[in-house]
Amino acid sequence: MPTALSILDLASIAPGRTARDSFDNSVALARVAERSGYRRVWYAEHHNMRSIASSATSVLIGHVAAHTDTIRLGAGGIMLPNHSPLVIAEQFGTLETLYPGRIDLGLGRAPGSDQKTMFALRRDPASADSFPKDVLELQGYLTGNSRVPGVQAVPRAEGVVPLYILGSSLFGAQLAAQLGLPYAFASHFAPDALHQAVAVYRDNFRPSEQLAEPYVMAGVNVFAAEDHDAAAEQKAIAYRARARAMIRRGAAGAEFTDAEIDAFLASPNGSQLSAMTRYTAVGTPAEVRDYLADFAGSIGADELIVAHHATEIDDRLRSVELTGAAIAADEPVVR
Repeated sequence: MPTALSILDLASIAPGRTARDSFDNSVALARVAERSGYRRVWYAEHHNMRSIASSATSVLIGHVAAHTDTIRLGAGGIMLPNHSPLVIAEQFGTLETLYPGRIDLGLGRAPGSDQKTMFALRRDPASADSFPKDVLELQGYLTGNSRVPGVQAVPRAEGVVPLYILGSSLFGAQLAAQLGLPYAFASHFAPDALHQAVAVYRDNFRPSEQLAEPYVMAGVNVFAAEDHDAAAEQKAIAYRARARAMIRRGAAGAEFTDAEIDAFLASPNGSQLSAMTRYTAVGTPAEVRDYLADFAGSIGADELIVAHHATEIDDRLRSVELTGAAIAADEPVVR
């Protein structure tokens, strides 16, 4: 499996736990990933979600970087229309200055929130339309080639802060190809356009100063355990919790049994929610390795960014270890 392996850490806040617990878990996960040979850990910008603690994404990256040594860390991603490109350039220039050679910047154009939160962020609904221009403006600040006369990002790191375009549709694929940037597809929760988007990206790629050839990353969910049944149970618990959280958005205070949640997910009404996690590897290390190899091969992925979802942190850390060891044992692996 000649594919690099990385992690998307959703910085989840488990029921009955705190955001501080989540940050401690993120440090522990990054340390395990560092020891287990993963290339990078990314954190995503979400807002107004009680179960996700990565809203101040650059702050979390800095915290984890201070408690690790070598692994790359970054945003997967920053929702750029929520921000001024100059502010993001300053934040990531600071991170790269403090932790040289370890910082990535993935960029998306979604709000990372609901409509009410989008307005609370002072975001114009049309701001996504300027995403391509904002990416170029940000790139100019990071490289010392500002597109705004008289304005520079300070500090600007001596090293490179590589940019990645994130997406779940053909728009991101086309933009990444046009700008000659790596492309990361969010197939861990939006699988439908994966193969078409990757084909569009490769067919239209133009080499750039950052990247000579197309580079494809794809998201996939993982539950790995020594025993298949244990991994399957972790998956059932995690995906039930996810379904409950989504249902409660429209039915605050409602309570549902496990049997009711399972019946909903198996119903026509719940099929769309179930389909969002179509790409999920579950089982023993060997089973997970084989699934990831088939998945990567189906799109020729250069890198997989895996999301380990076990609810209990000990199970999540073990899943990270087992998956890393299984992939490392299956030579050759690009590091």
